[in-house]
Amino acid sequence: MKKYDYITLRERPEIKDKAAKWFSSKWGVPEEAYLECMDAYLSGETEYGWYLCLDGDKIIGGMGVIENDFHDRKDLSPNVCAVYTEEDYRCQGIAGNLLNMVVDDMKAKGITPIYLVTDHTGFYERYGWEFLCMVQGDGEPDMTRMYIHR
Repeated sequence: MKKYDYITLRERPEIKDKAAKWFSSKWGVPEEAYLECMDAYLSGETEYGWYLCLDGDKIIGGMGVIENDFHDRKDLSPNVCAVYTEEDYRCQGIAGNLLNMVVDDMKAKGITPIYLVTDHTGFYERYGWEFLCMVQGDGEPDMTRMYIHR
């Protein structure tokens, strides 16, 4: 199995622009929104971080932690967001490794529990996440699943 590098953006701040462009291309959220969150993290304004998996210099997976991932339950915070692994790299444990990295990093900073919204069922449970409730996504017609990691 190939060895990938798992990093926080603080370990490689020079790839911030590349990371913002990558996340934006996956989720259709403007690069500026990612850059704003990444700058707050890099400057120490927040401990809500950005986590990446690299194959050499190529970003192949990533996720962030933000205050609220566009849903109506503002009391459920912070939220893991923008979870993505490149299709060619799926089923190798990359997202699971990143999720564990996020949970460990947040717990080390005294930030627990953490939350995430997803339409997936069965995936997050493998990594210690529990279904919590349904939430209303901003501008979404249907409710979305909210998970918690304690």
